[in-house]
Amino acid sequence: MPLPGLETLECYRLEVADFVATATIDRPPVNAQNGKFREETCRLFDVIHDSPEVRAVVLTGAGRAFSAGADLKERGGMAEIRGAYPRHNRLVRAAFDSLIECDKPIIAAVNGAAIGAGAALALCADIILVAEDSFMSMTEVDVGLAGGVKHILRHFGQSDARLMIYTARRIPGPELLRMNVASACLPAAELLPAAQAIAREIAGKVPLAVRAAKRSFTLVEDMPLHEGYRYEQSQTVALATTEDTREAQRAFAEKRKPVFKGR
Repeated sequence: MPLPGLETLECYRLEVADFVATATIDRPPVNAQNGKFREETCRLFDVIHDSPEVRAVVLTGAGRAFSAGADLKERGGMAEIRGAYPRHNRLVRAAFDSLIECDKPIIAAVNGAAIGAGAALALCADIILVAEDSFMSMTEVDVGLAGGVKHILRHFGQSDARLMIYTARRIPGPELLRMNVASACLPAAELLPAAQAIAREIAGKVPLAVRAAKRSFTLVEDMPLHEGYRYEQSQTVALATTEDTREAQRAFAEKRKPVFKGR
């Protein structure tokens, strides 16, 4: 059964099992991102945010590409239409933000090319795994555009980020691992199972605590140490009185698997 509100997806395939949602970008031939894709991305991750049936998400691509980036055919004549770019840019930001703001951790399984907006989409995930034959690249300078620097700087070091942006080079999977952008670089056949295994591991933890941890990552990223840690401590105080935290502690003491109710 699809999640309520996601029965009519055209750009994604969605499967939910064992509290793990596997969202597969499916927009042939290269999973390019157009307005429809971005609207569905917002709807997909907003619904997942509110779905108790999902505790972790795997995001991957169908075929040989994760996502080849923005569908440039949509941009024809946009500069001549008043208001077109502000509307377009707002939707692009909203699509990326829907991943960052989703309460459920997202594991990106980058199975192939992740170019431009495709790389930015993967970098909005919480955990990144890459296939050995995958790559990321930011090709904006090749087509006279700009963007993506902030997303790149969240994961790449200063020199590597500039190298990537200024040259539009392809950074292959093994290099992404060496640069500490990815947590693992795997043969293509092992990529999705590994990502789903991590998602199932996360799904077995206290859901409220995992969601609080993700909110902390999102909110404290640009905070000074004192204010950031103070916020995290407030999360711990709030969690201490929840039924799920008490159940986790009882199960630990009794050496059994906990049963969580999301409260």
